[in-house]
Amino acid sequence: MKVISWNLLRLTGAAVEDVAALVDREKPDVMLMQEATRHIGDLPSLVGGHFHRLSWLGRIHGLAVWSPHRFGVPRALSLPASRLPGRLPRRRAQLVQIGDITLANVHLSHGQLLNRRQLGRIAAALRGKPSAIIGDYNIVGPVLLPGFADVGPREPTHYASNVVPFRLDRCLVHGLSCRTADALAFGPSDHRPIRLELALAEGWGLDGSGLRARPDMRPIRRDRLRRLYR
Repeated sequence: MKVISWNLLRLTGAAVEDVAALVDREKPDVMLMQEATRHIGDLPSLVGGHFHRLSWLGRIHGLAVWSPHRFGVPRALSLPASRLPGRLPRRRAQLVQIGDITLANVHLSHGQLLNRRQLGRIAAALRGKPSAIIGDYNIVGPVLLPGFADVGPREPTHYASNVVPFRLDRCLVHGLSCRTADALAFGPSDHRPIRLELALAEGWGLDGSGLRARPDMRPIRRDRLRRLYR
């Protein structure tokens, strides 16, 4: 699965035509977007495919996903918020199921304790599923999330005040392997798009629920249970 994630920078950054040009050039299986305004909803008219946008209350932008493949309506996951007066509207993650893989499209808060709490909430919602948390983390420094590996590109994806480099756009995976990860060239936005090639990790096989389970996670057979409790 080829995934591209891009923070579009609201109204002053990438327009829908810029996103369409990137899709035409890279041909991803999934395109995740942060700070997507309602104008990005015109993307299917330019490149076809399927689109869903999750708006944030009180904001002109939100999260969006596009794919040439049909997918179910994404789930909105509310994230922890600051209790300080004048706080920003509550942030949400967009959980998208594409085949056997769940993708969490995120734009986390700037607070370095708060955004790590938000990651914990997302990880709990994805527990036991082959999944990836992708997007604008707004995190500085390492991220330690049990059960997840940081496989995103290592180069800077944003320059604060066009000077200070930060690796804000990241990808953490569980039950997946990453074949390639890199940051693309800057476009009209102040963030570089990131490009990832993800696959199910070795050891995940189909079980009765349709998810891919590792051998050590398979249920114990009933005849073995009877022997255990004799």
